[in-house]
Amino acid sequence: MLIDTYGRVATDLRVSLTDRCNLRCTYCMPEEGLRWLAKPDLLSDDEIVRLIRIAVTTLGITEVRFTGGEPLLRPGLVGLIERCAALEPRPKMSLTTNGIGLKHTASALKAAGLDRVNVSLDTLRPDVFKTLTRRDRHHDVLAGLEAARDAGLTPVKVNTVLMPGLNDDEAPELLAWAVEHEYELRFIEQMPLDAQHGWKRDGMITAGDILTSLRTRFTLTAESDDERGSAPAERWIVDGGPRRVGVIASVTRPFCSACDRTRLTADGQVRTCLFAREETDLRAALRSDAPDEDIARIWRLAMWGKKAGSDLDDPSFLQPDRPMSAIGG
Repeated sequence: MLIDTYGRVATDLRVSLTDRCNLRCTYCMPEEGLRWLAKPDLLSDDEIVRLIRIAVTTLGITEVRFTGGEPLLRPGLVGLIERCAALEPRPKMSLTTNGIGLKHTASALKAAGLDRVNVSLDTLRPDVFKTLTRRDRHHDVLAGLEAARDAGLTPVKVNTVLMPGLNDDEAPELLAWAVEHEYELRFIEQMPLDAQHGWKRDGMITAGDILTSLRTRFTLTAESDDERGSAPAERWIVDGGPRRVGVIASVTRPFCSACDRTRLTADGQVRTCLFAREETDLRAALRSDAPDEDIARIWRLAMWGKKAGSDLDDPSFLQPDRPMSAIGG
């Protein structure tokens, strides 16, 4: 079990498979990209599977989310998922992707054992997409979403970040589109994860702003706290149902007290929080032939020291020499 001093138990593991990405989203990284991790620093497939096996069989993890960077860029991804699907007990498995390439991999991922996907899409306008991501790939993301839905990687969740002056007027249009295509839309408040440190709390589009905009077109009924559980998204029933929309308000309505997540970076570090400033090295233990029991103990100690809340209000938590994309979402 991965328990901390506040009684929270981590059952959800987020695994970053790579720090690389084929987009250059303005709220994530500079146009020229970042200094990527050297290949020897990245965990191998065998190392990832071993850590997930320890997490599932020894530490009580029941859900695994594969992230990046862009996880579809990881060579051998389908085989990696297939190996994790064979674990006993079998964890629920999902993947967060920008959707580029999903058209060609959705069926294989489903056959390998992946349960569902989260796809990032911030706009329905190709020109705005190009401005936000610095790439002309909007059509590829839409095609990837359709392929995921058709392959049965459901519910397909769409993650959207609204940016002032770019797509902040699109919330109602995005929700109408998601309802029509049977996707579950989730708006995410912009978080200070940009390597260029350009994020400012003043002027950000808040959960309150998003809900006000949505209510100009839809009737929203809040789900109960029991239905939400430890999920990061607050959800609302749209026009009486059955469709729902979520808002992840990491900045204005933090949900730290119910957090059930632990994170593994692409280079084998445990992070107790997306905004944590400290990491605990598991890669060194793996490569020194430490037994599973020792690796589990190191992981438990790391989670035992988890803070009550995030360091979000402390700008020094960002590490300029650390590729933030390697941490995952």
